[in-house]
Amino acid sequence: MQANVEWQNDLVFKASTGSGHDVVMDGNKATAASPMELVLAAAGGCSSVDVVSILEKARQQVTGCRCEVHGERADGIPAVFTKVHLHFVVSGHDVAEKHVERAVQLSAEKYCSVAKMLEASVVMTHSYSIEQAE
Repeated sequence: MQANVEWQNDLVFKASTGSGHDVVMDGNKATAASPMELVLAAAGGCSSVDVVSILEKARQQVTGCRCEVHGERADGIPAVFTKVHLHFVVSGHDVAEKHVERAVQLSAEKYCSVAKMLEASVVMTHSYSIEQAE
């Protein structure tokens, strides 16, 4: 796996991934997400892939999954994340709570590479709620 990051202007950089995709980052958050915001997004994205995949394998009728990620950073420099909380909002038809709980737990404890990497120095917490789809 690899990526190249190239300066565009000001504090704007374009990352090109080995899989052929581009992501723009802005250290000033004026034109794009900051690199630290993308770390939170990566944790939410990675965990969401796990949760949806696990629920689909359990034959749950999932129609939506949103991961609300909140990060707290240290006051000093470097302003690393000290706490990250992932809250999953799963919607669907008669989705069983035991399956959602298991999917979130498996993602947190076993499958999410981003979260596992972060937990070495960040307090990672998880929660979920279920919404009945119309």
